[in-house]
Amino acid sequence: MQQSNHHQRSTPQFTTLYLALWATGLLGSGAALAQSSVSQVQDVVVTTGLRGEARTVADSPAPIDVISGEQLINTGRAELAEALARLLPSFNFGTNQAGVNSVVRPVSNRGLGPAYTLVLVNGKRRHNSALLTNGGGDTSGVNAIDLDSIPLSIIDHIEVLKDSAAAQYGSDAVAGVVNVILKNSNHGGSISASYGKLKDGQGDLTSKKLEANAGFTLGDDGFVNVGAVLRKRGQAWYNFPSTNLVAYSPASNPKNATWDRDGAHNGDPGIEAYDIAFNAEKPYDKDITLYAFGTGGTRNTVAGNNFRRPNGLATIGQIFPDGYFALNNMSAYDFQLNVGARGHSAGWNWDVSSGYGRNRARQYSNLTLNPSLGPASPTSFDNLATYQFEQWTTNEDFTRTVDIGLKKPLQWSWGLEQRAERFSTYAGDPLGYINGGYIFRTGDQEGNPNVGKPAAVGAQAGVALSPADATSIRRTVLAVYNDIGFYPLDNLFVDGAVRAEHYNDSAGNTASGKINGRYDFTPALAIRGTVGTGFRAPSLTQSGYSQTDNRTNINPVTGVVGPSLSKLLRNDSALARQFGARDLVPEKSVNAGIGLVVKPADNINVTLDAYQVNVKDRIVRTGYMFGPAFAPTLIAAGLTGTEWVQYFANAVDTRTRGADLVADITSDYGSYGVVRWGAALNWNQTTVTRINATPSEITGLGTNPGGSSVWFGYAAGGGIGDLSATPRTKLILSARWSIGALEANVQTTRYDSYVWQTTANRAQDYYFGAKWLTDLDLSYAINKRTKLVVGATNLFNVTPDKNGPGDANSGGNGFVYGPSPFAPTGAFYYAKVTYDF
Repeated sequence: MQQSNHHQRSTPQFTTLYLALWATGLLGSGAALAQSSVSQVQDVVVTTGLRGEARTVADSPAPIDVISGEQLINTGRAELAEALARLLPSFNFGTNQAGVNSVVRPVSNRGLGPAYTLVLVNGKRRHNSALLTNGGGDTSGVNAIDLDSIPLSIIDHIEVLKDSAAAQYGSDAVAGVVNVILKNSNHGGSISASYGKLKDGQGDLTSKKLEANAGFTLGDDGFVNVGAVLRKRGQAWYNFPSTNLVAYSPASNPKNATWDRDGAHNGDPGIEAYDIAFNAEKPYDKDITLYAFGTGGTRNTVAGNNFRRPNGLATIGQIFPDGYFALNNMSAYDFQLNVGARGHSAGWNWDVSSGYGRNRARQYSNLTLNPSLGPASPTSFDNLATYQFEQWTTNEDFTRTVDIGLKKPLQWSWGLEQRAERFSTYAGDPLGYINGGYIFRTGDQEGNPNVGKPAAVGAQAGVALSPADATSIRRTVLAVYNDIGFYPLDNLFVDGAVRAEHYNDSAGNTASGKINGRYDFTPALAIRGTVGTGFRAPSLTQSGYSQTDNRTNINPVTGVVGPSLSKLLRNDSALARQFGARDLVPEKSVNAGIGLVVKPADNINVTLDAYQVNVKDRIVRTGYMFGPAFAPTLIAAGLTGTEWVQYFANAVDTRTRGADLVADITSDYGSYGVVRWGAALNWNQTTVTRINATPSEITGLGTNPGGSSVWFGYAAGGGIGDLSATPRTKLILSARWSIGALEANVQTTRYDSYVWQTTANRAQDYYFGAKWLTDLDLSYAINKRTKLVVGATNLFNVTPDKNGPGDANSGGNGFVYGPSPFAPTGAFYYAKVTYDF
């Protein structure tokens, strides 16, 4: 693809750098490069963050990464979310390994959680999932978008805008935008099958996947492209032997000597998923084109949990005399359909579309107990809780050029958006959440360790919602934006955008603005920068969700790992207000960025972009609060008084600073093949700059011996403190070598050291060293249609340092590895065969 005139060049610039690279052999042959089959990423035409004039990556006034569909597929075991994190240094993938929460694994971007990155498909907003984040680097409680429901087989490429775009796309584009572009071919296709296995671990270590894609003509001039995937990942875990050897009472019980010390099945949930997607387009006449695209799929998961010991308060001996591993099961479906038309009329290019998406998840358990029901407790529950999120978005976008006497015309774009969204939760089986009041009796457990004590309450390992927890909360959003871009000078581009939004809930009205520009000093050197403001309304899950569950937590005072009956309070509930909750207000942000674009030769691209994002009134979970000072209020509300409670609050201001350095070089060595070299580095730091004062309702409770009254701290469940575990730097080095029918790709990633802050006491911090992980894949074209791939992710089986406090009862890996920035699963080896037609 040809670049715009002001980027054409006849001779390379930066002679010293050029000669140095030539001397090392990275430049290869310039003549041969012109005939290379390896496409130039910088020449890809992108649309994200831009209105009107088509631009390439190299021309963009904002930093954009382009990831090809082939790159995504070559990441082996990973689905879309994890694949992005493996390929982009500024992205990190949550590796939540804890029971029910392991199903939601959020992606962070530039140190900011999933709520701050907007996801588009073909330029249109993607709906959120129904499940909220509660671990894996983000406990903010937002309902992140489920990227994995989009089949990789239908993705042409992904454009990642690494710049705030709230003034263009809406409030949740503070950290950037991910735009998934679907394939648009009207012929051909492929089918592939893959099989892989983890090197170490217990359970089912295998993964299997069948993918297909095909294009068809639609009439004489249209297309339909379809992609589908069937995938099955085994339930696997990789924990450590329990060091508390007393599973049976008394301690002298001979069964303790033969117990295998298997204390947890936390790890990767088992997944069986079926997803399909399509992309279609058909010209109506010479000025109007109709289009539609959509996705749909189902997913069934099973997640393991901690061992309920025979001598514990969660085991009824008449049912499970030797204890049990409770299961958390989930059945979910997801779909989205977008339809629209675009065309040209009266000098305007216009695009009108509407899209509806829904995600629904039902949690149940095929093996568990509500111990408070005693020996009468069921051992399975068909419905413990149901979650649903719906979103309907309509857009009208208009753009045109206006001649104002400059060398290039002004680009004027404006548009409207109407969005309606609803989050609902539904109560489950009452037997799953009620307190049956059972008191242990003689003969209930071997050795009678708990006679006279109340049994644990609620279905173990799951989240059981009661009618008091159920909610249905909705809102509508109306938005209008205006965007103007022009060239005041031949080599200076300036763009300004403003956006006003109206929320019909407490978020109210807001306005955001953005100015960015690019100045080309020479065809080989340019500078670009951005200044803007943003706004993020509280997510519906943060405003309206509550739950009660049994879990293992770190005591925010002592740092000791132990069981807790945890209750997340709805922010506007009477109980939360008694503990100081206030109405959530929107977060406001200010961002700035500056970058350098260097292209010393046609096959070399280097970009350096620095950024800062300040967020005011950031919404986080409070710390867990419990103890004798809280008990009277809890008991008065009909609870046991032992609950650990928390809620969402506008608790802090934060500042995120960082920089992205990206370089790629394509070298053609003639008969020795073509190599694409890559290097990408992200440096990032998030700092809490202000903490709101603890509400008087909490400080007024007085002393709290043995409990915690910490409203906000760096506790494990306390919200933003988890961000301190994000590595300060992440470096990705890669090389892809193509020679004849053979292609080899190697990538090594360095994750910087990180600190796990488990309590407000810095002496109880845990430190984990930097790690290098290497991925390798080899592909061979057997013939023109068939290709065989073998590969490994984390080839050398690297795991995080084992420096966490550990959990004597379970041996769970999460308390040993901490919030690892990479999956602690170790090496995964796979093979894949693809047939093109």
